[in-house]
Amino acid sequence: MPSAEDRLTISELLNRMAYYYDENHLDDLAACFATDAVMSMQIAGGDMVGPFEGRDSIMELYRGAKSSQTDVRRHNITNIMFDASEDALAVTSYLTLFATENAETKLLTSGVYRDQVGQIDGEWKIARRHIDLDSAY
Repeated sequence: MPSAEDRLTISELLNRMAYYYDENHLDDLAACFATDAVMSMQIAGGDMVGPFEGRDSIMELYRGAKSSQTDVRRHNITNIMFDASEDALAVTSYLTLFATENAETKLLTSGVYRDQVGQIDGEWKIARRHIDLDSAY
């Protein structure tokens, strides 16, 4: 299992990623992914979206989504759990996504992030991410 320090650092990585997206710091968000990262998503048990292969492909998805949003989003990451196997460090966390527009805040969706992380040049990065959303947003 990862050390307490590594757990804290990885937890902060996930929280920073949410903050970077919400605050439109997309270059900082991109730096949280390994260059060869892979991401996929499934909404309410529907068809698989992706996989998006490589940081640039993943960020194209994030940038496209961000450019079409008119609301203020707040991604809340909770219930972070770690599972170390022989070949990967898996991190599972909950997402609760709120949006505010015209002074009205509402819950958009909730879901689960299923990540695999690794160290690259001494920094923890997302190598694989799968997002299971409970409903469309």
